[in-house]
Amino acid sequence: MKLDLLPEDCIAHVLSCTSPRDACGSSLVSSAVRDASCSNIVWEKFLPSDYQEIMSRLVFPVTFTTKKDLFAKLSTPLLIDGGKKTSSIEGL
Repeated sequence: MKLDLLPEDCIAHVLSCTSPRDACGSSLVSSAVRDASCSNIVWEKFLPSDYQEIMSRLVFPVTFTTKKDLFAKLSTPLLIDGGKKTSSIEGL
């Protein structure tokens, strides 16, 4: 079966059930899978459920264009709570 025949949101849903590392690696399979692997649907699932609260506590706000971009930025140590703590999520 050709993956390119599946709707992008279907591929994105499948990728969202994997891991960030697998989603990135699968982007090499085909252009359809690559496009789906960059989908906000996929990366929303990889963000912690309280990511908006974490963002509200940041000393320096982060700017991002996609959820994948946000995931990458939250994977690095960031100052929170007036600079008294750092926070990061488990990245790739």
